Amino acid sequence: MALLLAAGMTGAGATAAQAAITAQAGAAQTGDVLARLKAIPGMQVTEKTSTIPGSRWFWLEYRQPVDHRNPRGQWFEQRIMLQHKAADKPMVLYTSGYDTPEVMFTAEPTALVDGNQISVEYRYFTPSRPEPTDWKKDTIWQAATDEHRLIRALKTVYQGKWISTGASKGGMTAVYHKRFYPNDVDGSVVYVAPNDVDNSDDRAYDAFFKTVGDDPECRAHVKALAREFLKRRPAMLQRFKAAADEQGLTFDILRTQDRAFENSVMDYEWAFWQYSLQSDCASLPAADASDDEIYQTLDAVSGLSFYSDQGLAPYVPYYYQAGTQLGWPAPKFEHLRPLLRYESSYQPRTYVPRDIPMRFDRGRAMRDIDRWVRHDSEHMLFLYGSNDPWGAEPFTLGRGSRDSAVYVAPGMNHSARLIAKLPAGEQAEAIADVRRWGGVEAGVQTFKSAPRADDPLQLQRPPL
Repeated sequence: MALLLAAGMTGAGATAAQAAITAQAGAAQTGDVLARLKAIPGMQVTEKTSTIPGSRWFWLEYRQPVDHRNPRGQWFEQRIMLQHKAADKPMVLYTSGYDTPEVMFTAEPTALVDGNQISVEYRYFTPSRPEPTDWKKDTIWQAATDEHRLIRALKTVYQGKWISTGASKGGMTAVYHKRFYPNDVDGSVVYVAPNDVDNSDDRAYDAFFKTVGDDPECRAHVKALAREFLKRRPAMLQRFKAAADEQGLTFDILRTQDRAFENSVMDYEWAFWQYSLQSDCASLPAADASDDEIYQTLDAVSGLSFYSDQGLAPYVPYYYQAGTQLGWPAPKFEHLRPLLRYESSYQPRTYVPRDIPMRFDRGRAMRDIDRWVRHDSEHMLFLYGSNDPWGAEPFTLGRGSRDSAVYVAPGMNHSARLIAKLPAGEQAEAIADVRRWGGVEAGVQTFKSAPRADDPLQLQRPPL
């Protein structure tokens, strides 16, 4: 109004100008989603070409404080991928737990509710990393509060039902967020999320590897191959060195290629069951196969380059959290003894550069999470694959948990699409819960025909 009066506009002219301003403001509230997103303070928006029919694709950067208890301090830009269908549809919050894949994909709950989807990059994963980096702020509460601020901002646009989801570390992230901010979302679908309550007791993993699947010959063959790698250490290292030199890999963090090789061998059994199905045993080479065949299966299953500096660098934020709050699996490698030289190196401290201090919180954070899930959680689905090592220490529900369930998909691995793999009765129950939490009428969309693409979680690498 001050500008209008200064321009000498009065009467009908002023009224028309005021109406124009009011209409412009209204457009930011009810008009095109791009304008509404750009109107959010601290939000940068770029629209990209959508690869999913009926959706628009936006890359968002949202300004977050490094320390939510000290908003006057350092800030950073957190990256989010938004797949928009309509502001009045449900919103699915996909927490990757790692970096954000730069591809469009439809998570299983998103397909079930025919909703919008945001994929949130976890703090400290590049490029959502503050510089300089205060690693003490890489905690589950700080990350949950990132999501809380983002949800609060986006609810000015998406005011319908919200569902959170994620798999593996992304599933853990969804649980932690709901623990600290239970009213942010109307339901959570949590895939293959480990629950390491007592980090000093990992007997569950040893029991798992003794009984996984229903084919003892397959279990024995995977173990025999792991021993064979160590028996042929010189031949394996010769091939590993040649590949590392060709790729320009360095090994300052683990110090030697031999240690990197052995850590990959300790991964082999775990990685096979995490990413493969029991039926894949038939494609594994015999224990007396050639050196080239033996090396090829080690590289294909474990990924020998992972324990190079270049392989570890993207996952330092994860290993930092594992070594300070989350805990980590430490199975016994009895079938590999006495061929191991560096068994004690199989832990997060080994994989984080030494100039980053770490101290484990003795499990306080995970005990708090476990108590909350058992006694206070509601509207949560936990899904596991029966042949997935990460499910050896699962979340369990207690008397205080409400409107929640745990499902196990028979014969499945570390997959992020497990509702579709459940027996028919359980699948129907899970679908009904997700749709009810999303405020969607049953049958609004058939599950099998929902648009989908493989969740990029399958590419996430850390075996710990």
